[in-house]
Parts: sequence; C-alpha cells; structure tokens
Amino acid sequence: MKPRAPATPAPRPPLGWLPAPLRAAVATTLLVINTLWWCGLLFVLAIVRLLLPWTAVRRVLDPWLNRVATAWIAGNSGWMRLTQRAAWDVDGIDDLGYRGWYLVVANHRSWVDVLTLIWAARSQSSRPTFNYEAMKNLNGEQQMRSDWLLPICGGAERLRYEDGKKAHPTQKPESLLYRVILASTRPGALVLDPFAGTGTTGAVAKRLGRSFVGIERDEQYAELAKRRISAVTTSLEQDVVDTTGRRQEPRIPFGWLVERGLLSPGTVLYDQRKRYAAKIRADGTLIAADHRGDHRGSIHRIGATLQGAPSCNGWTFWHFEAKGQLFPIDMLRQRLRSELH
Repeated sequence: MKPRAPATPAPRPPLGWLPAPLRAAVATTLLVINTLWWCGLLFVLAIVRLLLPWTAVRRVLDPWLNRVATAWIAGNSGWMRLTQRAAWDVDGIDDLGYRGWYLVVANHRSWVDVLTLIWAARSQSSRPTFNYEAMKNLNGEQQMRSDWLLPICGGAERLRYEDGKKAHPTQKPESLLYRVILASTRPGALVLDPFAGTGTTGAVAKRLGRSFVGIERDEQYAELAKRRISAVTTSLEQDVVDTTGRRQEPRIPFGWLVERGLLSPGTVLYDQRKRYAAKIRADGTLIAADHRGDHRGSIHRIGATLQGAPSCNGWTFWHFEAKGQLFPIDMLRQRLRSELH
C-alpha cells in the first residue's frame, strides 16, 4: 500500500487577518444569526405542515423545507470559509457520481457527518435507496420496525473447519444481510463490503441478483468467502428479484386509460360497496353529485370529497363494473403499465 499523501494546506480565509479572539467572535455571531434565521423559518414551516396534514399542503411545503435546510447548511459553510482555515481531506470519492446509488454504513462520530451526508445527497438522483414496500411485504404487510429479531448464525449456515472449530468468530446470519440488501439496493446494484470476512454479504448479494465486491485482508477468510460465494447458484428472473415499490414505477395518469379505450367517457365508477358513484368525463376527470352539489376533479379529489376525507387514493377507491362484478381501476393501470414498459 502506498503511503498517503499529506493533505494540501488550506488557504488563508478572507478574515484570517483578524486576531483570533475577534475572528472567533465574528464566527460565533454569524453562526447565531444564520441558525436563528433559517431554523426559525424551518420551525414555522414545520409547524404549518404539522397543523395542516393534507397531501396538497405537504407537496407545497416539503420542497421549501428542503430548500431552507440546504440554505442553512450553505450559510454555515459560508461563515466557515470566511473565518476558518479548513481543508477537506476525503479519500475514495473519485469514482462517485451524483447519478449513482451507494450504501453508506458508518458510525456517527460528529456533526460533520451530517453536513457531509446532506451535501452528498443534495440531488434527487443521489439519494439512497430504501425499498419501503419490500420491507413491508417481508413483514407480513406491516411496517418494518427499526428493531429486528433475527436468529444467530448457526447450523449448516455456520462455517467450520474440519475439527469443528468456527471459521470466523463473528459470522453474521444471512437473514440479516438479506434484509439489509433487499431494503437498500435494486437488482443489478453493486454491493461493497470492505470487511468481507467469510463472505456472508457476497453470498446473499448473489442470491438476490446483485453484484458484489469484497475486501478482506485475512487470506484464510478470503479463501472461504471465495468458495462460499462460488457455491451460490442463482437463476432468478428479473421480475422475481425486482422489488421496486409503486412510487418507483412509471407514472400512468388516469386520462391515459380513457384515451386508450380501457374506460370510456360516461362510464360510471363506484367504490367497492357502491356507496358512492362518479361518471368519467372525456378529459379523464370525474363528475359526481351529493347533497352539497356537483363536484368535478381527479379520481383522488372526487373520492376524498365524497367521503369528506382529506385525501384518497383514487386508484384503489374507484371500481368499474364488468360482467356483474366490480374491479379496481388500478387493475387497468397495471395492464397499461405492462404494455408500455
């Protein structure tokens, strides 16, 4: 291994000519002003979001909350550049890109970690993967908790030498890595384990259709890992290992179903129990009436209005009738999605 080159000395900050006590006072003042201004605005927006928990309000406020948080970080970076002699000395980022997906596993050691992660994930394409629906399905249609109950590594899964001695003192159970990889990657993703040990991560990654790179300095562990991963056979098809959630699927507007003839203007839609009804208009909106009058809008808005609810998932709420039975319109959306993609 080549010796690490020393970090490039940081340039003198613009206010570096000030005496250290005065420069510290300026830095503290700028920190307080920046924090009070942006965090005050952040708290106001957060309170409004809490008091008005409707989807439409959140869609407006969420981007502004992100902008305010980003501005707060930018303000902190600004006064640091003015008053501090700081040099970034980061290794291993030459091959990283904003359009890539990376799993970061690290211990939180200081507030700098927060600033670095916010900077690294500042664009939509660089945000980490989390397959929420896959975790929910794995947990029996219930949201996965943050505390996991898993069996210890034992039985046939435990690697041992011929004398029965454990090959690795801290071999992780495959069920743990299965859950981690399924939650945080997509099929074809590259999984890196810088401390590969006996190859649990690599074996599970291969089972799930992911690529794998492992780093291990112990030659015995590396050889065991190599044999273990090579023994894993997988011939799973894409639709078996792909657990993409609905939010990642291509968007299909309801109007597309109408213009392609899957549903016709004038068709009446019902909820599952036929308590509510609405008629499809030519532009893909719905029209309905109740004791409050006539209503026009999207499948989601009309569903929410008729129920007196703040929001409604129109795809699962509305049903069309065929051969005397009701079917959710989401079935037609899935059919169209499969045809287009």
